[in-house]
Amino acid sequence: MAKFNWRALERKWQKKWAWAKVDETDPDPRRPKYFVTAAYPYPNSPQHIGHARTYTIADANARFHRMRGYNTLYPMGFHYTGTPLYAMAKRLSQNDPEIIETFTKIYGIPAAKLDGLKEPRRMADYFRDDIKKGMIEIGFSVDWRREFTTADRLYNRFIQWHFRWLNQHGFITKGTHPVAWCPNDKNPVGVVDIQGGVEPEIGDSHLVKFENNRTIYPTATLRPETIFGVTNIWVNPNTRYVKAQVDSEEWVVSREATETLEHQNHSVRIETEFSGADLLWKEVVNPMTNTAVPILPADFVEPDNGTGIVMSVPGHAPYDYQALMDLKTRPWTSSQPEDVIRMVEPISIIRLDGFSEFPAADMVKKFEISEQKDPRLAKATKDLYSKEYNNGVMTDNAKPYSGMSVESARQAVIKDLTSAGKMASIYELLNRPITCRCGTRVVVHVVDNQWFINYGDEEWKKKAHQCLDKMTILPEERRGEFNYTIDWLRERACARKVGLGTRLPWDTDWTIEALSDSVVYMAYYALAKYLAKEWVIFKKFEKDPEKLPDSFFDYLFLGQGPTEAVSRETGISKRILEAARREFSYFYPVDMRHSAKDLVSNHLSFYIFHHTALFAQDQWPRGIVANGFVLMAGDKMSKSLENIIPLRQAVAKFGADPLRIGTLATAELNQDT
Repeated sequence: MAKFNWRALERKWQKKWAWAKVDETDPDPRRPKYFVTAAYPYPNSPQHIGHARTYTIADANARFHRMRGYNTLYPMGFHYTGTPLYAMAKRLSQNDPEIIETFTKIYGIPAAKLDGLKEPRRMADYFRDDIKKGMIEIGFSVDWRREFTTADRLYNRFIQWHFRWLNQHGFITKGTHPVAWCPNDKNPVGVVDIQGGVEPEIGDSHLVKFENNRTIYPTATLRPETIFGVTNIWVNPNTRYVKAQVDSEEWVVSREATETLEHQNHSVRIETEFSGADLLWKEVVNPMTNTAVPILPADFVEPDNGTGIVMSVPGHAPYDYQALMDLKTRPWTSSQPEDVIRMVEPISIIRLDGFSEFPAADMVKKFEISEQKDPRLAKATKDLYSKEYNNGVMTDNAKPYSGMSVESARQAVIKDLTSAGKMASIYELLNRPITCRCGTRVVVHVVDNQWFINYGDEEWKKKAHQCLDKMTILPEERRGEFNYTIDWLRERACARKVGLGTRLPWDTDWTIEALSDSVVYMAYYALAKYLAKEWVIFKKFEKDPEKLPDSFFDYLFLGQGPTEAVSRETGISKRILEAARREFSYFYPVDMRHSAKDLVSNHLSFYIFHHTALFAQDQWPRGIVANGFVLMAGDKMSKSLENIIPLRQAVAKFGADPLRIGTLATAELNQDT
C-alpha cells in the first residue's frame, strides 16, 4: 500500500485557505471582535519547535474564537531591533566554526549562502522569509497583510513618536545609573542580548568594613543585620588578592573585585598582589562589636563575587556552617593553628520558630549536606534566608537591635554603619553568571549620561497594578510574578550605541533598544494594512519619514485633532485617515497577548506599563497568556543556547497536525514540556 502524502494534503488546503483569504480580518461592526497577538520573532535564526508552542497556543485561541462567531484578528511582524542579529552576523563574519556548523548542519543552510548572511539586515531578511514560510506550513491563521519589521522606516517613525510622547510626559530620564553591561561591546545589555535569554537582576550588596591596622577588608553581604553573628571572615586561599588604594582608603580585595569597583566609578590603584593563603590566620576587627575575628580559608568563596571576602555567620548561613565544620574535621593544612579553629563557634542572633538556636545547622542536617561544594547548599541557603527575613526576630546577642524583626533590624544596621563610615555598597548581578551573546561575561557598570525609562515612578506603578488587576492572566499563578515585577522595576536603560533599531529622536547617537521599541507595536498592526494597501500615498513618507508629523499618530492612536487639519498637514485623504482610525478603534485593545513565561519579568510587564501611560483605560490590555517552555535534554530550547530543532524541519518530518497536537496536548500552560 502506497504511503499517504500528508505534506501534499497540507499544501493543498493551505493554498485554498490563502485563495479564499480566510485569515484576513477587517472591521465588522455587526460582530464582536477578538484581537490576538503573539510576540513577533527575532529573525536571527530559524524558528524552533519551542516557538511553535507559543504561536500554536495563540493560533488555537484565535481559531476557537472564530468558531464562536468572533471577528478574530491574528497578525504578525518581525523584530529586527537590538543586538541578536548584530552578534550573530559578527560571529559569522569572523568565521566562528561553531556558528558555521550550526548554520550548515542544524539549520541546513548551504555553505555557499553564508557569505550573504554576514550583514545583519541581510541575515534578518533571510530568516524572516524562512520563519514566515514555517508559520504558513504549520498552518497559523495569520493576517499577513499587516506584516512589518521594526527596521521599516515608517515603523521607526512610529517609535520616535512614541518616545517623544514619553519624553514630553516625563517618563524618560537621563543620568547615572547601574546597568548590566558588556565590556566588549561597551553597551548596556538586556534579556535579548544575553545567552539563554536571562533578564539581569541588579541588586545592592552592602560592604561591611572590617579593619586591620587601618587597612579595610570589605565583605559583601545582602544581610548586614547578621554582623552580630560574625565569627570569622573567609578568603579563598587559591585566589589572588590585592592591596589597593580605593578612593581615599586602603582596601584588600580579590583581583577580580578591582574591575568591579572600576566599573562602578571608584578610583582604584593597586599597590601589591599576593595569594589568599598569605592572609590566613590574621585578625580583623568587627566594626559593630569591636571584637577581633580570624581570617580563615574556604573554597566556596568566589573571587568575582562581591569583593572575594565573605563575613562568616555559621549560626545562620548554611555555607558558613558547613565550611566551618569542614575546617574543624578536615584541616586545610597540617600547620593550621588548631587553637584558633577550636575557638570559632556559631553565635545565635536570630530566633526562628521551629528551629534550634542555630538554624543553619538544622538546614545542613535536613538537606544531608556533608561538604561545602554540595549544590544543595544553594537551596538550603535560599530557604533559610527567606524564613529568617520574613519571620525572624533578633536575639539578645544583637543588642541594641534585640527584639526587632529581621527586616527592621536590617534597615537600622545599614543606617547606623553607613553614618559611622563603616559601610559602603556595590551593585551586583543577583543571578550571575550571565554571558552576552558575543561571549563576554556581563558585569554591572555605572553609566553617566544614559537615557532611561523611569519604571520607578510610583504613580505609573499604580496604573500598571490597576491594569493588571482587571486583566485575565493565564495561568493565574503568574499574577504574583507580574505584581512582583511591577513593584521592583526601576529606571531601565532604553538606548544603546550598537545594534539595529530606531534612533532616539532627540539624541541620534543612541538607538532605542529591543525591549523598549516593542511595547506598543500591537497598535501598529492597524496602520500596517493601510501602508501596504495605500502604498501610493505612503511611499513619499517611506522615502522621507521626517515628513510624517506626530499629528498623524496622535490622530490615529490617540484620537486627537480634527481629521481635516491632519489631512491638510499630511496630504493623506480624509477617507484613509478615518478608515485607519476606525480600524484601530475597532480592534483595540488587545484581548489576549501570548508569550512565554520568561518574558513576564521584562517585555510583558513593560507592555502593561506603556499601555497605561499612552492609551485611555478602555484601550488597556485585557489578557496575557505566559506559557512554559519546550525543553531539549532538560534545558529550555533557545536559539542563544543553540539547542534547537528548527520548526520547518519538524513540520517536514512529522507533519503540521501532529506537531500542533503535540505542542498543545503534552503539557498544561504552566508546565514545561
